[in-house]
Amino acid sequence: MGDDTSLGRMTDNTTRLDHVVLWVNDPVAAADFYERAVGLPPVRLAEFTDGEVPFPSVRIDDESLIDLMPHSMAERMTMLPGAAASSGHPVNHICLALPGDRYDALRARLEERAVPVSTVSEGSFGARGPATRSFYFRDPDGNVVEARHYD
Repeated sequence: MGDDTSLGRMTDNTTRLDHVVLWVNDPVAAADFYERAVGLPPVRLAEFTDGEVPFPSVRIDDESLIDLMPHSMAERMTMLPGAAASSGHPVNHICLALPGDRYDALRARLEERAVPVSTVSEGSFGARGPATRSFYFRDPDGNVVEARHYD
């Protein structure tokens, strides 16, 4: 937990995925799910609970986050006309690529917590080509997450 702003400070201009924002009902509960069930450490959670920042995040890797945006923030979404209307409209799904051991551990943690998971599929296409294995699950807010493993 806590501030880790020193991570991810890259100076090159390579295009990368920085973050994905998911709408959630309870950011603390969502952070707990992503930490305990998915294995992603929280970022700025203490600062959020202390009222210092508007939302917490969970860290995917040194360069990427999932922001856990409370629905109550919708009225402050003024960066584009109509941006507030996106509240409650989840993306189709996000996908986490994991090493084989972490993929297996994730599935086991989800099953231990009785989180419904899909069957495992093989060969679905992604950023690095066909995946060895993949499956889907939902977070407590209904956002769909795919977990995949490449050889």
